[in-house]
Amino acid sequence: MKRLIPATLLALSIGLPAFAGEVGDFETKLRAAYGDYRTALFTTNMGKAPESTASLGKFAKAWSAIAAEPAPPHYADDGKYAETLAAVTKITEAATAEVAAGELTKAHDTLEGIRDQIGDLHIRNDIYSFSDRMNAYHARMEEVIALDPTDAAGVHAETAVLKYLLGDVVAHPPKEADASYKDLLGAVEASVAKLEGAAKSGDATAIKAAIDGLKAPYSKLFLKFG
Repeated sequence: MKRLIPATLLALSIGLPAFAGEVGDFETKLRAAYGDYRTALFTTNMGKAPESTASLGKFAKAWSAIAAEPAPPHYADDGKYAETLAAVTKITEAATAEVAAGELTKAHDTLEGIRDQIGDLHIRNDIYSFSDRMNAYHARMEEVIALDPTDAAGVHAETAVLKYLLGDVVAHPPKEADASYKDLLGAVEASVAKLEGAAKSGDATAIKAAIDGLKAPYSKLFLKFG
């Protein structure tokens, strides 16, 4: 069956001048702001208060600039566009207050909501970016981290899903990919391969160690490219 191409992606692919330009400009601004957001997620998770305050301030400023502009063409018909912008602003304000109060763990959990808001925005408008693929992997990784290491069969089954989602990430590198990207991605691939091997062995101790080893390499790749 012939695959239908979403209108936004079609416009980008054939290069409609004004439309594609506005879409590209907006998504570039969104990705730049998302970089500050990723830093805020990382620094709150690491318990670094001054760095968290700085990165949140940068993100808040970038997001404010985005929210001040009219909806770009590919979101013009999205009835929830303004609602999404307001939700991200509210989450940012809440996390900023939590950091100021020294509640960095709480702020990190609060900030996770922004990932969902932007992901939902993309899904509603037929967009699936590198960040969306990273987020899909992250969501499944969190489920794997919660698994019982004594359930080797269950872990092995979930590892297959994780491996599939990582394969989607590998197949669609970000535009900013450089030499460090290959190294960081390789570390994530190695962590999944280690988990797969441990699950096959049935050794609960090895499985636990492999599960514990998933988050760090992902976080490093996410921080720079996610």
